[in-house]
Amino acid sequence: MAPEVFFTVCYRTSQPPPALAREHTFRPAVLPGYTRHRVRHEDYPGVMPDGSTPNATVRGMLVSGLTAANLYHLDVFEGAEYERRVVSVVVDSGDGDDEKGEQQQQQQPVAAQVYVFRDEAALEPRPWDYDEFRREKMHSWTRADYTFDT
Repeated sequence: MAPEVFFTVCYRTSQPPPALAREHTFRPAVLPGYTRHRVRHEDYPGVMPDGSTPNATVRGMLVSGLTAANLYHLDVFEGAEYERRVVSVVVDSGDGDDEKGEQQQQQQPVAAQVYVFRDEAALEPRPWDYDEFRREKMHSWTRADYTFDT
């Protein structure tokens, strides 16, 4: 989840005050054994386990500093389409250096939680594109008048 969407869901603003923003740390991470696809007719992705694709991974963000209230808001936002599961991720160096990327694979996994999509039939075959979402859809998910039923 993009930090701006996280803050919109949990705090109803995409640009929180610095003191509030410092409560959470966002680090790039890799989730092995999963893939992320477009959900048919939606802006958002679905992450699913993928045992058939060699080296399947999902790049995302590992967020720390979550409170019970944050998790409640995220659970309501994700809704019945998703199940929150405990997984292992590898924290990424975040600089895109392939040599460091190999070192990253040797790092110890970190326990995390991910929202796994429940309905594989609703997923498109093509992967979801985070950069495309940021360019074309982010504004819809972070606008000031957008509220979530939490």
